[in-house]
Amino acid sequence: MTTVVLVIHIMVAAALVAVILWQRSEGGALGIGGGGGGGGGFLTGRGTANLLTRTTAILALCFFVTSILLTFMSQQRAGPSGSAFDRPAATAPAAPSSDAPASAPAEAPRGGILDRLQ
Repeated sequence: MTTVVLVIHIMVAAALVAVILWQRSEGGALGIGGGGGGGGGFLTGRGTANLLTRTTAILALCFFVTSILLTFMSQQRAGPSGSAFDRPAATAPAAPSSDAPASAPAEAPRGGILDRLQ
């Protein structure tokens, strides 16, 4: 189920990027992207803006819904353990054995979050 939602999420994200890039530029940056061209076409003027705006809103809603769904599904799989920062630190290493040389420095106790990542 997670794989299906993840694939849908990626497809919605790609479609959202494409629809946003198709929209007409408001600022006319560098003199490009302002539309142009005359004549009556199928998607011109206000009709294009309304269609792309609605499509963007629908895709954004789908993106948020799939994001929330993926979050809930990952929480169910991981269980109620919480964050890695909430877990107690690992126990300190055992005391050095008596056969260790006396000149060897004692190792500082470890167990921080960075030590667990190694």
